[in-house]
Amino acid sequence: MTALSINLNKIALIRNSREGNYPSVVKHAQTCIDCGVDGITVHPRPDQRHIRPDDVRQLAALTHPLDEVEFNIEGNPFADALGSYPGLVALVQETQPDQCTLVPDADNQLTSDHGFDLTQQADQLVPIIEQIKAMGVRVSLFMDPDLQQIKLASEVGADRIELYTGPYAAAWGSNQLETLFQQHLEAANLATSLGMGVNAGHDLNLDNLAKFASIPDLLEVSIGHAFTVDSLDMGMVSALRAYQACLS
Repeated sequence: MTALSINLNKIALIRNSREGNYPSVVKHAQTCIDCGVDGITVHPRPDQRHIRPDDVRQLAALTHPLDEVEFNIEGNPFADALGSYPGLVALVQETQPDQCTLVPDADNQLTSDHGFDLTQQADQLVPIIEQIKAMGVRVSLFMDPDLQQIKLASEVGADRIELYTGPYAAAWGSNQLETLFQQHLEAANLATSLGMGVNAGHDLNLDNLAKFASIPDLLEVSIGHAFTVDSLDMGMVSALRAYQACLS
């Protein structure tokens, strides 16, 4: 079954709108873990608009003893250290997650909205990938479903790719859906044939998840924004159960 990793960025965003630690990111992570979630994902950014470095440290301490729960840190490997944000690679080295997902998001982006262009960025990424893998951390690259780019992801040494599913989600209910689904299917099949694992994420929700999860050998999906909204409507435990049902 495809693993479900819950992204807690939006819990942190709500917390950061007030002083203090309410709602607690760690408490909500524990609720997810108690309900049998497979992983916890965070995407710290230099501006600390949501997840902060101390959140990463606390979540690492929470998840490290748990063999059944993976900790995934996402982020831009090229973003400079800023204030108390030490930079992605330094934070990964300190906290030793199970997986590091490298994402090409600029500081001024509202959210991640494209994969790497490895025709331009491969040379920069190779030493970073090697450095993170030497820490014993699995490396995943955030990628569009472009077959040429998927081949390059294998060549630069990625353990996995995470397919950017934003366009697939945006096409839900339109006549473009099947074309986009097939693009993701072909990209996933190619990645698997090249020896890489396949993850996916961005705007997956209770409507579109089950179809996407029909892709063979899809190892993991990470869901945050939609899960948070559904938790407001349904309660967090009920929302988790609904997402787990989609993946079953």
